[in-house]
Amino acid sequence: MDETDDFRERIRQSFGRQPAMETIGAELTRIEQAMVEIELPFDPQLTQQHGLMHGGIISTALDTACTYAAFSVIPPDASLLTIEFKVNLMSPGRGDRFLFRGEITKPGSTIIVADGRAYAIADGPAKLIASMTATMMVVRGREDIVG
Repeated sequence: MDETDDFRERIRQSFGRQPAMETIGAELTRIEQAMVEIELPFDPQLTQQHGLMHGGIISTALDTACTYAAFSVIPPDASLLTIEFKVNLMSPGRGDRFLFRGEITKPGSTIIVADGRAYAIADGPAKLIASMTATMMVVRGREDIVG
């Protein structure tokens, strides 16, 4: 990857074009080479019947964090589509805020694998609530899938 490429700006712009992230109140809070963090506040509109953060919302934010971590290691003329992920929901989604971190496990020119971790943040230390392994396909030359 070209060191002069501003992957951070490409990620910010792409994230800004995601209505789903805006809908759930997610914010891009950290962008590094091969690692991205997204945070969102607790919102009762995003809970399931027990008042806990819905597993679908946790999965959505983890998928996005993993995808943007992968986005940081692809060329500027490429994009990504998630082709598979597995989520382990390990603890109830209870907290004031939530942190979703995606990190590259295996970069590649066609397939990229990332791991994600979701944390609930409340009064004490952050608590791990979910993990994800995600696989993304690098997409080139498609007008309908850009950035």
